[in-house]
Amino acid sequence: MTSRSSAILLCSAIGLCCIGSAARAEVLAHYECSIIGPAVPEPIGDRPGHTLATVQFSCFAVDGAIKGAVYTAVNVAEWDGTKGTYQFAGGVHRIAGGFAVTQLSEGHATVVIRDGQPVGTEGTGKAVIKYAAGTLAQLDGKALAFVTKTTGLGRFNLDFTD
Repeated sequence: MTSRSSAILLCSAIGLCCIGSAARAEVLAHYECSIIGPAVPEPIGDRPGHTLATVQFSCFAVDGAIKGAVYTAVNVAEWDGTKGTYQFAGGVHRIAGGFAVTQLSEGHATVVIRDGQPVGTEGTGKAVIKYAAGTLAQLDGKALAFVTKTTGLGRFNLDFTD
């Protein structure tokens, strides 16, 4: 291989690396969350395993662009056995001098089973910042993706990415 070919190959590789890192989603917040109160599914009654669950939770951002923020939220999910569809969800991000209201636009979840026992849920979806003010005003109207991962019974991580 000639030195010119080597240089082109090296520049191409560096360019691909830069494009790859530019395409990564920015983490708005990596939250550690706890469920507030009981999260007991209510039978809908039309078929076995078809339930509705309302969950309230509170979170603290340990990483991301709004590290230090507190997020309080609620979600309502329709469950068909171990598969859930978020019907409604939203909450408020609060940080010194600002706040932002998030509303879910779509999402799905599954029950996580370990050693034959349910230990939590994990989900993904999309949300939008419906209103933001103060130090978070730049987030107003921003579309987000979210991922939840259980960390134990009643606890989970929640990541919002841009």
